[in-house]
Amino acid sequence: MTGWRERLKSDPLPPLLSSGDEALKYFARRDLLGEDAGPIGRLWRLPGALKIIGKQLPDGSWPRAGAHKHPAVNYRLVETWRHFRFLVERYGFTRAHPRARRAAEFIFSCQTEEGDIRGILADQYATYYTGAIMALLIQAGYADDPRIERGFRWLLAMRQSDGGWTIPLLTHRFDRATQYRLTSRHAKPVEPDRSRPFSHNWTGMVLRAFAAHPVYRSSGAARAAARLLKSRFFQPDSYTSYRAAGYWLRFEHPFWWNNLVAALDSLSLMGCSADDEQIGRAAAWLIDHQEPGGLWRVSSMKPAGRGSARAREMKPWVGLAICRVLKRIYG
Repeated sequence: MTGWRERLKSDPLPPLLSSGDEALKYFARRDLLGEDAGPIGRLWRLPGALKIIGKQLPDGSWPRAGAHKHPAVNYRLVETWRHFRFLVERYGFTRAHPRARRAAEFIFSCQTEEGDIRGILADQYATYYTGAIMALLIQAGYADDPRIERGFRWLLAMRQSDGGWTIPLLTHRFDRATQYRLTSRHAKPVEPDRSRPFSHNWTGMVLRAFAAHPVYRSSGAARAAARLLKSRFFQPDSYTSYRAAGYWLRFEHPFWWNNLVAALDSLSLMGCSADDEQIGRAAAWLIDHQEPGGLWRVSSMKPAGRGSARAREMKPWVGLAICRVLKRIYG
């Protein structure tokens, strides 16, 4: 059987291993070459990691620069999600590090009795952020925590009738002023209209939690959501937020929004392979669009700022994420 690297036009390992980023080289050696790259804890002492934790507040959160635009939005939760992604995805932080434990406990302090992590949309349900944040907590070693179990029970209870997820607020045809009021002030959370279709964008973010969990990734609910997600590759979303089909091709690392690489990352962790027609078609797109240097464009959308400093910094990390996906789905 042809290996995943032989399917590519250029070998992506040289640009990853010569990037000068010690964390990137560590993961490339460990995840792509199968080498013993040493203890993960050595990444925790890298300057980039120390810079992030140097800004952490005593309660485990990170502050937001500038004025708070919406008083009901928990901006410290937003910033903690933003920074925790880097600690976990770029530097491999786990609960073994006291700063990671402190961040996790702050996030859990934002969990309601119902099980969701609330505050990013003020008092409204944020299914997508709950799932994506839970995925990071699971990666950090909290898979067996009862608070994670409570989060899964809530997510399962918040599915649409078709088995996927969306943002409950968007299932109602509120005008812009009403949406603004509901997400900028303290207001009772809006229950979803479950007859409305799922959103592939928000289903993709929720599914990350299931894919990260050693038990839930094999659940019937996760499999059903995976079928829905891959059925929408390269198509517009059902809702106006991030609707354009081009968002499938706007990559980033660490993951935030749904896109082709983030979705394939979850699906490949769940055991999907290139033998699946939809997975194979998505993998073929990635193979066909590899650049001569061995990596991939961060975005195929226009204008997207492909030459920005942020895009250049993300490019090798996006390449690493794509290589991980290809290695999994081609066995």
